[in-house]
Amino acid sequence: MVHRIWGLLIALVIVPDVYIWLHYYRTRYLHNSIVRKVWWIPCAVMTVYTIALSTIRNFAPTDLTWLNTYLFLFGVFIGPKALFAFCSWIGSALRALFHTRYNYGHRIGLVLGTLGVAAYIYGLTLGVGRIVVRHVDISFNDLPEEFDGYRILQISDLHAGTFDGWRRKILHAEIDSIKKQKDIDLVCFTGDIQNMRPEEVEKMMPELSRLPYMYSVLGNHDYAQYVKATSRLEKSMRKKLIGLENQLGRVMLNENIALHRKLKDGRRSTATIWLAGEENDARPPYPDRANLRKTLKGIPDSAFVILLQHDPSAWQRDILPHSNVQLTLAGHTHGGQMQIFGFRITRLTQEEDLGLYERNGRFLYVNAGLGGLVPFRLNMPNEITVITLHKTINNNKNNSKQP
Repeated sequence: MVHRIWGLLIALVIVPDVYIWLHYYRTRYLHNSIVRKVWWIPCAVMTVYTIALSTIRNFAPTDLTWLNTYLFLFGVFIGPKALFAFCSWIGSALRALFHTRYNYGHRIGLVLGTLGVAAYIYGLTLGVGRIVVRHVDISFNDLPEEFDGYRILQISDLHAGTFDGWRRKILHAEIDSIKKQKDIDLVCFTGDIQNMRPEEVEKMMPELSRLPYMYSVLGNHDYAQYVKATSRLEKSMRKKLIGLENQLGRVMLNENIALHRKLKDGRRSTATIWLAGEENDARPPYPDRANLRKTLKGIPDSAFVILLQHDPSAWQRDILPHSNVQLTLAGHTHGGQMQIFGFRITRLTQEEDLGLYERNGRFLYVNAGLGGLVPFRLNMPNEITVITLHKTINNNKNNSKQP
């Protein structure tokens, strides 16, 4: 993670300190001898810290405390200084351009930096524990009548290793919220149950075993490719993870099953719908193990199909043009884990990054997830989704409570 952008990170550590030193060292703040002596200590510490983390070839350290501590220090000390320096630089340019008396960038930078620190601390503490249950209703012309009102509970992106330590109570609360949902016909998990290693999942099994029986697919983090290992060790780790996840339900690896519904009178529906689980379909650098043709093999052309796929980018790229799947459930994006005035950074790379999308009567729902490698959430709570399917002649009932 750090080694991929270590140069940018070091620049963000050093450049703002240099800028502030050159522009403000004559002020009473930096002219103080004690301040001048200690000014460069945080910069030196963070530079060494960045270089040390960049030498780790795995995506993240085995003990995430090192990464989380780094991110905390970066967000509290480096980010605000970088923001202040940028605003000050813009203010200086505008002052020279318009010949104003004051550099208002200073004040704006101080305000934004202070707000940034407050928001960051909130996202690491209170924000990361927020849970929301979203209810989504979707109508289809070709849904079998016996499945009218069929309720699907979707969860995604647990990243179980992140809940080690004091955050375990968040995972406990999430599972409590899942178990409170009533009259659920199907529970689906759309990938990324671990960060890097199956041992994370193994450690959390006392909590995870409380989950209801669920059908799941693998996400990009579940393929053991975030750890530098031989192909043999990768296969061993992946096999172990699948074994653990199968204890929670069934992992679907480019395969499908027919589903009957248990009716109110206790009978089983005569009609069926199909649940298909496709392995991760992604663009580099994420693993691509999908085989849509194999996943849908044996399903009648006229059947109603729900497809589980971790990466929502596969919907436009492969699922829409090469299948008749009516409903695709995905995760992966986490909604960017933050949203500011409606802006999510994931929108820069992914058109369908959160919520419900429709194309010619076919739907995609992208879940915001229940965790993340980085334990941070700002205006993007952990999400549990309850999707209710409706049978209708027209689509005027389609609606979703969007984030």
